[in-house]
This record gives sequence, C-alpha cells and structure tokens, in this order.
Amino acid sequence: MTEHPAPDWAPTASPVALRHRADLLRDIRSFFDARGILEAETPVLSRAGNSDPGMKQFGTGDGRWLRTSPEYALKRLLAAGGPDVYELGRVFRAGESGPWHNPEFTLLEWYRRGWAYPQLVDEVVDLVTHCGQRFGRQWTVRRVSYRGWLQDTAGIDPLRDTAEAMASVLERAGVAYPDLRDLDRDGCLDLAVTHLAQPALEEDSLTVVSLYPASQAALARLHPEDPRLAERFEVFLGGVELANGYQELTDATEQRARFEAENEKRRSEGRSAVALDDRLLQALESGLPACSGVALGVDRLLMVLGGYTRIRDVLAFPADRA
Repeated sequence: MTEHPAPDWAPTASPVALRHRADLLRDIRSFFDARGILEAETPVLSRAGNSDPGMKQFGTGDGRWLRTSPEYALKRLLAAGGPDVYELGRVFRAGESGPWHNPEFTLLEWYRRGWAYPQLVDEVVDLVTHCGQRFGRQWTVRRVSYRGWLQDTAGIDPLRDTAEAMASVLERAGVAYPDLRDLDRDGCLDLAVTHLAQPALEEDSLTVVSLYPASQAALARLHPEDPRLAERFEVFLGGVELANGYQELTDATEQRARFEAENEKRRSEGRSAVALDDRLLQALESGLPACSGVALGVDRLLMVLGGYTRIRDVLAFPADRA
C-alpha cells in the first residue's frame, strides 16, 4: 500500500514527540524550581544586534532584531541585583537549517551568581541526568581540555600551530573545504572540531570540553593565570553539541572592545556592522556580579533523549510549515 505524505498544514511531530516535548519542559522547570532559580521572560525583539561574525540574525526592518539568545537581557537582570535566573524560550538564527537546525528553536539559558564555571558544569551534568531519567538514558561523563581534545583527535595544537600548519593537517585528513588555505586559525579550528574531533566522541558519553583559546572567548573571561585561554566550556551528548557556557566577562571596557572588534571583522568581510547593546554595556559598568552562565539547546536534548534524527520530528511546525 502506498504511503502518502502528510498535508502541508499538518504538524511534523507525532503526538508521542509532542508529549515528549511537554514532559521535557516540565522536567526542566521542576529541576530549577527545586533549586530555587527564578524563571524570567525577556524581550524577543531588541534594538541591539549580535555582533558575532558567525551569527546571522533576522531583522524586522524597523531597526530591531529577533534575539539569538536572551543573554544580554538576563545579564541586565543580574546587574540590577536579581537572583540566579533562567529563561526557557524561543530564539532565532538566520541561515540555520538542516537535520539539527531550524531558524526558530528553543533555548534554555541560566546564570549562577558567585559560581565558578566548573560548578556550573556540574549542574549541566545534573540537569541532563535528571532529564534523561524519564527516557531511561544515562551516560559516562568525560571531561577534557580543548587543547588536549584537538591534539588527541586531530593532531593539532590550537595554541601553537599556525593556520598554514592546521590547513595541512586538515588536507591530509581528507577534509574538503573551499579556500581552506585562506582560513584563519579559528576557521581551521572550527573545521577540525566539526570534521575530526566531534565525530570521534563516544555515543554513550556526556563530554565536557573546557578552556577554549582566547580568540574564541566570545563573552567569557580570560583565564587569570593563562591569558591564552578562555574560561569557556561546551557540552556534547554523544557527537551532538548541546551547551555552551562561560565564566562571564564582567569588564565593560573589554566587552566593548570585543564587540567593536567583531564589527570590524564583519566590515572586513563586506557585511554591515550591527548596533551594540549599550544597555548591556551600561549594566556591566554598573557592576555585573561574578557569575557563570550557560545556554543549552532544548530541541537537540530532546532529539538525543528520544532517539529522533531530525529536528522537524520534535517541532510541531518547523520553518517550512510555520
């Protein structure tokens, strides 16, 4: 008997998947409620953009942007004296589509005042373990440094090797990429992660990778004893990138300089600069408390927990049916 495709108006997630999503959101909220962390809602629209050259945003045409993360607003809450806080909501990133990507997706982000980032790593592990129980899932936890990870899986030293040396390693490993020899060090490192290091991760492991190169600090503080390193970590569930966290940068002057450097890179690539979030910078100037924060992809977590292979299988209506 011939199977007919579902009509275009129909959801792509099954009733079981929708139930799994509802259960996961409930489990996340129960986890934070038990720990006394406040749930917040912050604006989806902002007059400030994200200057990260690797990030593509949706603009509304009137000088506003759909958020790529609630990070800036949540930090403003902390700077105003707010308590530990989390947000569970929709974010938007243009140009992201595929089995693991949808332009609109659900992000969980939270911040802990006074915590060093290794404490937050432990809490991420606790959260994933808590959510996995409903699905009967558990993992071996592995913790590695970014440098050791790249050395072991790709034969690259991210702190010493030149872009030319990295490109040679990638070519010998069979990584095909247009204009590979024109990439800078971070471009080569990104390819090494996605093509060599990440595929080598064990499927039954929850892997925490920490201490990224300073050039990839984003909004993380540099390591006080080794400024070549950023106090940044990522968490992978099997081979899937799940979460990205920082010991948060609290220095407004340094943050402004990073934003401006990102805009300069955008200009050098022939792209428009974006308006900086002056309210965030003012909040940092007023005094953001020492804190650590992390963002976790909820759709990806659900996919791994439930054994789904396409993000559209856990979304009621993905972008092509929205």
